[in-house]
Formats: sequence, C-alpha cells, structure tokens
Amino acid sequence: MLGRIIKINKNGCTVEIDKNSTNPSDLINIHVVFEDENQKILGEVDSIEGNIIQITFLGELTKDDFIGGLIKKPSMSASVRIINSDELKILTGSTERSINLGISPLYNGFPLNVKIDDLFSNHSAIFGNTGSGKTYGICRIIQNIFPKSKIIPYKANLFIFDNYGEYINAFKDISENNEYYQFKVITTNTKKDYEKLNIPVCLLEIEDILNLLEATSYSQIAMVETTLTYVKMFARSDYESKEFKNHILAKAIISIMYTNQTSSRIRDEIFEILEETNTPEMSLDTEVPGIGFTRKFRNCFDIDSEGRFAESKIISDYIRQFIQDDRNWNYDAPGVYYSLHDLEVALNFTLYSERYLLNEAMYDGAMSLKVKLHDLAQRSYGQFFSSDSYVTLDEYIKKLQIKGNKKCQIVNFNLEDVDDRFARSVVKIFSRMFMKYTKGLENRASFPIHIILEEAHRYVVDKDDKELLGYNIFERIAKEGRKYGLLLNIITQRPTDLNENVISQCSNFLIFKINHPADLEFIAKSVPNMSEDIIEKQKTLQSGTCVAFGKIFKIPMLVKMQKANPAPTSDNCEIYNNWMVKLKE
Repeated sequence: MLGRIIKINKNGCTVEIDKNSTNPSDLINIHVVFEDENQKILGEVDSIEGNIIQITFLGELTKDDFIGGLIKKPSMSASVRIINSDELKILTGSTERSINLGISPLYNGFPLNVKIDDLFSNHSAIFGNTGSGKTYGICRIIQNIFPKSKIIPYKANLFIFDNYGEYINAFKDISENNEYYQFKVITTNTKKDYEKLNIPVCLLEIEDILNLLEATSYSQIAMVETTLTYVKMFARSDYESKEFKNHILAKAIISIMYTNQTSSRIRDEIFEILEETNTPEMSLDTEVPGIGFTRKFRNCFDIDSEGRFAESKIISDYIRQFIQDDRNWNYDAPGVYYSLHDLEVALNFTLYSERYLLNEAMYDGAMSLKVKLHDLAQRSYGQFFSSDSYVTLDEYIKKLQIKGNKKCQIVNFNLEDVDDRFARSVVKIFSRMFMKYTKGLENRASFPIHIILEEAHRYVVDKDDKELLGYNIFERIAKEGRKYGLLLNIITQRPTDLNENVISQCSNFLIFKINHPADLEFIAKSVPNMSEDIIEKQKTLQSGTCVAFGKIFKIPMLVKMQKANPAPTSDNCEIYNNWMVKLKE
C-alpha cells in the first residue's frame, strides 16, 4: 500500500504516502494500481514532493487486458499499490509467439516481451542521437529473432540498407545458431570480397530512370517514357527492329530537311544525328544509289552555288522508302534484355526523332538527360547495372536471397563508396521493386518483406518525386505496404529531415536519447500519441535504453536493451590507442 488519496482531479490524483512505507524517490515513473471493489485503474507516478506524489491516470485494467482512458475515476477510498508482475504481463505481453525486447530498469530487470506480429507486421521507427544505442538496439532485436530453437524464422526476408557496413559483424556468424540461418552482403565497395551490387537494366521503370538521371521537368518524363518504349525494340536483332530504327531515323532527317534553316545548319544537324545513331542503311558512309551512279550519304549533302543541296531529290527519295507511318510496331516482345548503352542509344533516337534537341524550350532538359545517362553508362556507377540476360522481377528478388544454394534471411546492402544521391536512387529502386513484387502476389502478404533503413534521413525525404511523379515511394509503402506484407523500419539520428507522412504511418516507436530541440519538436508534432511525458522521459535515458510504445506495448515503457552479441561496428574511434606511442627508454 502506498497511502491514501487526498485529491482527485481531471487526469489524475494526489496521494499522500507513509514515509516509512517506501523510499519516495524510487517511485518516479512507477506504475500504480487503484483498486476499488469492481474496478482496477492504472496510473503512473509523475512527480514527488515530500510525502506527496502526483499520479496520472492511464486507463483501466481488466482480468486479461488494458483499456486506455477512463469513464469512471477511482473512489477516494480506493487502495493504492505498485503494479504486480501479473499485471505487468498484461501490459507487456506474454512469451507466446514473442521475442524479448529487453528488460525493465524500473521493475528489477522484469523481461519485456513483445509479440512478433505486433512488432513486425507494422511500420516502425527508431530515433536517437549518435551513441544512444540505435544500431545496437536493432541488431539485438534481429539477433533475438534467430534463436537456437526448433521453430525457426526460415522464411523471414530482411533487407538492410547499411551505409557504412556496421551490421556485417553483428550477423556474419548467424549460421552458428542454426545451419538454416544465412546472411548475405551485397556491396558497392569493389574492394571488399562480397557480392557486388548488380541491378538488371531491364527491370528499371520510368521513375527509376528519372531518379537516376535527376530529372526535374515534366517534359523529361515523356522523353524517358518514349526511350523505354524504343529500347525494347532496339535491343532486339530481328528484321522488324532494323526497319523500326530506319523508320525513326528517316522521319527525323526528313523533318530537319524541311525546316527554314540554312542548308549548312540542316546538314550539320543531320550529320550530328548520324554520327551518334545510325544503321547500315542509314549512315554517313551508306552508298546511296542515283541515276547511273552511287555516292556516299554524306556527299549527297554537298551544297551548290545557290546554297541548296545538289542531290536533294536523291536524298528525299532514298529516305522516304524507310518511313512506315501506317505500320503497327510490336514494342512488347517479351524476354528482351538491354544494357545502359542500349538505353543511351534509344534516348538518342528519341531526342532526335521527336526533335527535342531542336526545341529551345526543351533543349536543356533533353541535354541534361543525354549527358547524365552517358555519364552513368561510362563511369564507375555503370558497373552496378547488368545486361547479361533477361530476368523477371520474381527471379531477381529470389536471386538476391541466394548464397551458394542456401536461402538468406538477412540481406545487407552495403552502400559504401557511393554518394548520397546515387545511394538514394538505389534504395528507391529496390523499394519500388519490393512494392511491385508484394503487390503482385497471388496470395496477398504471403511473402513479407522488411526494409530496414539505417540513416533513413538520407532516403525518406521530401524531394521532387511527389511533384514530378505524383507519388513518393516511401509514402506509398507507408500507406499501402502493410496490407501487402511490405514493412518499413526507419532508423535515424535526424528525424527533422524525414518525410512527415511516412512517420505518421509508423505504429511502433523506439525513442532513444535525443537532445536537439528541433528534433524533439518534430517528434512531438509528427509521432502519433506522443506526449510531453514521453519527451521528458527520453531526455535522461542512458545509452541502450529507450522509450518504446505503439502496437508492441499497451502503454509507453522504458526498455533497457541487452548489448548485441556480436556487436555492430558502430563504436567511436579509440583516440587514446591510436594516438599514444610508448617511447623506448
């Protein structure tokens, strides 16, 4: 017994306690139970002054459940006591179908278990300063998923996007718990001995290309859309493909020939097209038949003394034979794969055939796509996009999880040695692929995928996507992914940089220590059911301790997590050992 109730107000009450019954300072944040004859009400100690404590009402305890909020407050004669272990289990969950999240620092190490479905069937967010224990926390949680037991999560699909390789040490030996547990690293660091990132170009869709090429205007959407249509035709080697290329080139050349530009300007533009995009029948060195003679295509554009093409009729007659405006072209031939180079060729055909490069209003956008795609294809990032063979989305995702002949439950994308822009594009590409894959499953949510985003502020941001494409992939996953079995797990030290719409859809939160006022204000504004009490609690947390709330607990709980074993490589640099040298005597 704590003492007697001396005052009841709107949201809580004041209790006078016997100084000899307990140490009042030990009661801060402790949960207490007000017990009447037919009712048990849960409260939490907010403050203590002398032998007076202020308690906030949280809800009603039944035999096997907790109901937030109150209809009827306790009577003045209700007994007041500290919550017992059976009641704690109601708040924290049983051990059935659950994992251990940590222990309670308030209740002598009482184990805090959470149901796997409550934690992993909802979007989650982990916030905290550098050094607060975020990475250790998520590593410990994942390690707890893979125990030494007879019932194992063989069909789990965890995809971690890890910027600095911090998670590798924590999971590299996970198969020691069970031979069926497997961990795989896919990296952008070509110096490390792991599988290299390799994204089939044929699986890229319009939003992926626009992101990779940093598109900013609506006109560029049409350019890329046409390019993706053309590339499937150009990557083929059949007769129809050859005729289509000639058709596109012929239309582009004819359209330029009949502009009101000077002959020399027209010739320069046509030569530029044929130097970059050509076929055997349509190139500068193609032999063009005339009456009783032939000459190379380039020579047909010699300009006479009157400033006209001497062979304009020969040129026109030769080119027009390739134009087939009434033909229905088969753009959707299945099983076609192509490279970044093929995509570049298709973009060049698109820009010239649609005369984007001749349009002053669209020239800058067209050139931007052209230059950036060429840069991507020629420089080091181009190696991360394959063109070996055609692969379906289903085959590719399954391939990501295979190491040797075993299925990997954890796949770590180590995005080292690439800049933030490219890393963000890669994460968006995979997120879109996962969304498309899970949405297309015949049995909905039968293949749950968890996307774990370390340093999420690099990816889950408000950028041009929504304005340009009409949607943001992370917002779409946050709003729709849960019902298809695609779940986000966001980890960040900079919540202010995150997309608010994504945070609002998270159902579970682990808040480690945060100090910056702007971050605290953002969390208070963006996180559902975030109270001032939770804000105050996290300010004094030790490293590795968090405030956890959401679907996982009936009420916010202080959780002290066990250290990850093995630990991630996220510790600070050891300055002393790296500085000090012992001199010889």
